[in-house]
Amino acid sequence: MTDAPATGAAADSFPQSTGSSARLDDNDPPWPLRPWIMAAICAVAGLLFHMLVDRQYVAEPAPLLDALAAFVAIATIVFVLGVELRRWLWALGFALLWGAVMGLITWHSAGYNFGGSPIEWPFWSGILAVLVATPLFQTRRDVAPDWRFWKLWQMPYARLHSHAWTDAVIGAASLTFVGITFLLVVLIGQMFKLIGINLIFDLLNDEWFGWMLGGAAFGGAVGLLRERDRLVSTLQRLVMMVLAVLAPVLAVALVLFLLSLAGTGLQKLWDSGFSTAAVMMAAAAFAVLLANAVIGNGSDDRATSRVLRWAAPVLVVAVLPLAAIAFYSMHLRVIQYGWTPERIWGVIAAVIALAYGIAGVWAVVKGRRDFDDWLRPLQQKLAIGLALLALFLALPIMDFGAISTRDQLARLKSGAVPAEKFDWAAMAFDFGPSGRTALGDIAKSADKTKAGLATWALKARDRWALHRDGEQMTARDAAFGARRIEEKVRVQPASRALPAELYALLDQRSFCRTAPCIVQWVGDSRVAVVSHSGMLTYFAIDPTTKKWSDYYEGSDPAEQKRRELTVDDLERGGVEVRTVTRRQIFVNGKPVGGDFE
Repeated sequence: MTDAPATGAAADSFPQSTGSSARLDDNDPPWPLRPWIMAAICAVAGLLFHMLVDRQYVAEPAPLLDALAAFVAIATIVFVLGVELRRWLWALGFALLWGAVMGLITWHSAGYNFGGSPIEWPFWSGILAVLVATPLFQTRRDVAPDWRFWKLWQMPYARLHSHAWTDAVIGAASLTFVGITFLLVVLIGQMFKLIGINLIFDLLNDEWFGWMLGGAAFGGAVGLLRERDRLVSTLQRLVMMVLAVLAPVLAVALVLFLLSLAGTGLQKLWDSGFSTAAVMMAAAAFAVLLANAVIGNGSDDRATSRVLRWAAPVLVVAVLPLAAIAFYSMHLRVIQYGWTPERIWGVIAAVIALAYGIAGVWAVVKGRRDFDDWLRPLQQKLAIGLALLALFLALPIMDFGAISTRDQLARLKSGAVPAEKFDWAAMAFDFGPSGRTALGDIAKSADKTKAGLATWALKARDRWALHRDGEQMTARDAAFGARRIEEKVRVQPASRALPAELYALLDQRSFCRTAPCIVQWVGDSRVAVVSHSGMLTYFAIDPTTKKWSDYYEGSDPAEQKRRELTVDDLERGGVEVRTVTRRQIFVNGKPVGGDFE
C-alpha cells in the first residue's frame, strides 16, 4: 500500500495564499523569499569553498581541507535543491548527512594515493548515490506520515519519476543561468573599464568573487524555478517529448548494429581502438533514458504514438545484449592485463547494466504491450539498490587497490608480464598504500632488475617521472634514476661545488632523471643546465627572495633535436663557454626575437 501525501490539517501543511500559486503540489505554499535566501546561502558557501581550496602556495596535500570543501559544496547543493518549507528540517538533516558522507569519502580519497587527487572513482560513486538518493528523499518527504524511511519501494512511482526529471531540469537550467550571469557581468565590467572604472573587472579577476557570484546565481535560479515548479513540470514534459522523438532513431540503430554483429563477429569491436565497454554502456544508458522519456510517469503519461510505443520495448530489450558485450569486453581486458581499480569499477558498471537489462527483458516478456506497468516498479527497486550500492562502494570499506596489487604481483611473479613491461607507475600512484608497500618489498628482493625499478618508482614524485618520451622507463633508466642527485650531475668547472639548495631543486625538477646532465657555472650566482634532450635551462639566485629559481631559454623543436646529446657527450664530452658574435634586431635598445646569423 502506498503512503498518501499529508493534506488538510496536517502539521506540515500550510494554507495557500489568496493569489494564484505556481506550485505543483498544493501542500507546498508559496515562498517569495526563497530565491533570495537560496542565493545568500550559495554565495556564502561559494566563499567558504574558495577559502578551503585556495591553496596554491601550500606544497603538501591537505585531505582535511578537501573534505571540508566537499562537505560545504555537497551539503549546500543538496539542501538548495531539495528544501521546502514543509519539513525543512528533514531537508537540512538529509543535506548535512550527505555532506558528511562525501567529506569522509573525499578525505579518504585524498590521502589514499601518493600525491593523489580527492576526485577519484569513490568520489564519483558517492556523487551518483547522492543524485539517486535525492529524488527518493523528496518523494518520501512528500508522502511519508512520519520520519521512518523504510519501505521505500512502496512510494508512488509517478512522483518519484517527476522529482528525478524536475531536479535534472532545474539543475541544468540553473547552471545555464550561472554561465549567462558571468557573461553579463563580464560585459558590464568591460563597459565600465572603457571609461576608466575597473572595479567590476578587478573583482572578476579575484577568485573569491567568482565563487560567490556563481553560488548566488545558482541558488537564486534554483529558488526561482522551485517557486514555479508547475512551469518547470511543463518544461520537463517538453524535454521528455523532445527526447522521446529520438527513441525510434536509436532503436533502429541498435537493431541494425546488433544484427550486423551477428555477421561480423565481435573481433571488429576489439580492433577498433576505442573502449568497447565504454561505448556499449553509453549506448545502454541512452536507451534507458529515451525509453523512460517514452513511457513517462505512469500509464496515463506514456506516449500515444504507435512508433514511439514500439520503440520503447526495443530500447529496453537492447540494453541486455549491450551490457553483455560490455561485460565480456571487460572480462577479456582483465584476463589480458589483470585487475586495476578502474577495471573493477568497469565490471561493476557492466553488472549494473546487466541487472537493468534482465529486468527490462522480464518486463517486456510479462507485460508485452503494457511492459511499462511492470518496468516502473522494477526501476524503482533498481534505483534504491543502485543508491545503496554506490554508497557502499564509495565508502572506504573495500580496498580495490589491495585487490589490484595482489593480482598484479601474481602476474609479475608468474612471469605473465616481464619486469620491463610491468606497470610500476600504477603500483606507485594508483593502488594506494598496498601498492607502495608491495613496491617496498620488491625493492629489497634479490632480483636487481625488479629491485631497481621498484626503488625508482618509490622515489618518483609523480607518475610522469616514470616515463620517457611516452614510454615506461627501462631497467637501465631505473638503475640510473635510483642514484643520488649528486652522482648524476657533472659540474663545470669541477673545482666549484654546487650548493645543496641547487641540488635539491634539480632533483625536484626531475633534471638528470634518466641520464647525466651538465651544470655549467656562467656567473657568480647563475648556472646553465644542459639536459639529455639538449634543452638549456638557467638557474639563478632571485635578488628578492635570495633563493635559487629556474627560467628556460629554449629553441624550436627542430633546433632542439639537432642539439640532442648522447650519454657519452654528457659524461665525457668537452665542455666550454664560447663568446659568440651574432646579429639580432633591437628596438629602442631591447632585443626582439632570436638571432638570425
